Parts: sequence; C-alpha cells; structure tokens
Amino acid sequence: MVAKVAAPSPFSIVNIRLFIVFRFFFNARFYYPVFTILFLDFGLTIEQFALLNTVWAITIFCAEVPSGALADILGRKYLIVATSLFMVLEMSLLAFVPLGNSSIIFWAFLANRVLSGLAEAMASGADEAIAYDSLSADGNPDDWPKVLSLQMRLQSIGTIITMTVGALVYDPSMVNRLLAWLGTSLTVGQQTTMRFPIYLTLILAIFATIAAFRMEEKQKIENEETGFRTLAALKMTWNAGVWIARTPFALAIILFGMCYDHILRMIVTMTSQYFRQIHLPEASFGIIGSAIALLGLITPKIAEYMIEKNSPTGNMLWISGISLVGLFGLTGFFPYWGLLPMSLLFIAMMFISFFTSHYLNRITKSHQRATVLSFKGMAFNLAYGLIGVFFALLIGHQRTIGRAIHPAWSEQAIENLAFERAIGWFPWYTILCFGLTFIYCLYQFRGSVDHKQTNHPG
Repeated sequence: MVAKVAAPSPFSIVNIRLFIVFRFFFNARFYYPVFTILFLDFGLTIEQFALLNTVWAITIFCAEVPSGALADILGRKYLIVATSLFMVLEMSLLAFVPLGNSSIIFWAFLANRVLSGLAEAMASGADEAIAYDSLSADGNPDDWPKVLSLQMRLQSIGTIITMTVGALVYDPSMVNRLLAWLGTSLTVGQQTTMRFPIYLTLILAIFATIAAFRMEEKQKIENEETGFRTLAALKMTWNAGVWIARTPFALAIILFGMCYDHILRMIVTMTSQYFRQIHLPEASFGIIGSAIALLGLITPKIAEYMIEKNSPTGNMLWISGISLVGLFGLTGFFPYWGLLPMSLLFIAMMFISFFTSHYLNRITKSHQRATVLSFKGMAFNLAYGLIGVFFALLIGHQRTIGRAIHPAWSEQAIENLAFERAIGWFPWYTILCFGLTFIYCLYQFRGSVDHKQTNHPG
C-alpha cells in the first residue's frame, strides 16, 4: 500500500507568499486615521469631499466586473501589476500637487479618487484568483482558510502600525517634538506634515509594485486580437453572471455578504463622528483604531475554526447576531463604553470578508474565479453607494425635524441629534434586509443541502 504524500505547506508556494505581501502593502495606508481632515487641510470643502468619494464608489462599481473578466482573459498578473502602478500614481498626485490653487488641488484629488477606485476594482478579484489557482495547482485548496487567516492577521498588524504612525506624523506638534529630541532647531507646520502619511504610503505602493511584478502567472493566454479578447471578456462576464444566478449557494453568499457589508461599512466610515458623540478626545482616534485592529490578530483564527465546525447557514446566523447586538449597542451612545459595540461591528466585518472569500473560491471554477469575485465586489460597492445616498437624505430629514422641534438649539446640537437619530434606524434596516434576503434564499434553497454542509464540495 502506497502512503499518501502530504501536500506541501501553502506558504511554500511563491504566489501565496507574494499574495500576502501584496495585500499587506496595498492595504496598509498611513493616511487612514486622518482621511477626512486630510482632504480639508488641503483646502477642499466637505461638499467636495463627499463628491470625490462618490466618484470613487462609482469608479469601483463600473470597473469591478470588467476588470475581473479581463483578469480571467488576459491574465491575473497584468491586472495586479496595473493595480500597484495605479496606487503609485494616485499617491504621487497627492504627494507632489502644489498648494495654493484650489482648482488644481480638486482635479488632483479627483484623479486620485478615480485611480484609487480602479486599483480597488482590479485588485479585488485578480489577486485572490492567482493565489487560489496556485494553491490548487501546487498544494491543497483546503488550506485556503489558513492563507486567509495569516493574511488578515498580518494586515491587522499593518493597520496597527500605520494607524499609529500616520496619526503621529500628521501632527506637527509631535513631529516638532521629535525634531527637538534629535537636537535640531528645525520646525515644520501643518502644510508640511500633512504630506508625511502620503509619502509613507507611496513607499508602500512601490513595495506592492515589486511584489506584483514578481508574481508568476501559470495560466497561458493565447495570442489573440484585441477585439476577440474584448468579446471573450464580455462573454466571460455574461457567463459568470448567469452562473451566479443559477447557483443558489453562490447567489446566497453574495446576497448575505452584501446585506451586512454595506451596513457595517457605512457605520465604520463614520467612526470619528461616533467617537465624538461618546465623548472620546480626537487625539485618541489613532490609538483606538490601532487597538481595534488588534482584533484582527484573533478573529481570523476564530473564523478558521468556524469554517471547520459550522455550516454556512450557522456562520451566517453568527454574523447576524453579532451585527445586531453591535448595532443596537451603538444606538445608546454610551460614553466610552460605546467602543464595545463598535468593536463587534469590526469583528462582524472581518467574518464577512473571510466567509465570502472562502465559500465563493471553494465553489467557483478557475476559469471564471476572478470574474465571480468581481461580481461580489460590484454588488458590495453598489449597495454601499446606495446606502450612502439614503443616509445623507435621512440626515437631512432628521436635521429638518430637529430644527422644528428645537428652534433655540445651535446648529451643532441639531447636527448631533440628527446623527444619533439616523444611527437609530440602522438596526431596524438591518433586520429588514436580513429578513428579505433570508426569505428569498430559503425559496432558492428548496430541496438543496449546500447551505447545511460543513465542508462544501468544490
């Protein structure tokens, strides 16, 4: 009897290591803790900030699926290299744009948002696809949860470092203290230090580009005319969409992930405003972000265990429970203690990312994997864009009601009240979305057991 040869460690595969390195450098952004005030300190207005981020979301939505199809047709490495180069360009625009001319600054930030959206869209399916295909060819695809677990934990370490360092180097008083400690009389102002997180992120973009160029594409692309490739990409997109629509398990993964992702992401983008409402000093935001990122060192291992022990339906119910507890907890706006429900929402977001990646990669064939993953990204970003519009309308409505009820209140007090009342809608909206999604998927799963299996067949 011949002994079965054990598969090599997934981390012995070059593309797996490069995938982790690429994700680390691509997602570690030093400017995240000061994201909103960075735009304002460059001279932009709140309205321009909102417009630019709308452009970012629209760019991702429009480019998500076509980029995934092109990755499957032209090769995943081409898209990953383009992603890293776009990151270099987007950071270079902000690093070197001259100050003083508001029009030039706005157009530089607009180009930055478009390039950032294209980079996000191109990376979302191609990097996972090339890594998973390499694991299938040279290792054991059942090891994918281990790869995701390590990648997410290292990314959390990167977040801790960048959140802390980014907030510190942005503050001119902290930089000047460091310069004085080093024995120099040189001092810097806000217009100088506000670029420091950008410079550091630009360095990481260069490292991400090096990792992208070193990846190896195993899939051989036939040398066809551009027109044939375009038609093939369109056909690939159509076929992947049809496959998702006709595969209840794939559709359920995307729908449930979309249900919770857009709600939780909307909350997470407003953490600074929420922290102000629970009386946390602004100087603590970077430290709090780093502390929350520590959860990323533990959560992926828990998710890995849940994949082995629970069915997809069971894991979905866990996400639902954690999300609702966190959302209802937020509505109390408890001073300081409000950090606990916010932490639950970050945990739920990590579970969603982990589970959707695992289950979709598990059931999707190699030739359309990047396209299917891009459909997921497109659905998530479409929902996120829509809830952003609805939330803005809700805030406006609550502000109008607040002015009518409390005419003597200050504008800031009215704004705070509108924010609190708008947050109060989120748990009920979540229950509605979950209920509709659950009923639809229950109908689709008639006679199927895919959603009940602990280890879904590939």
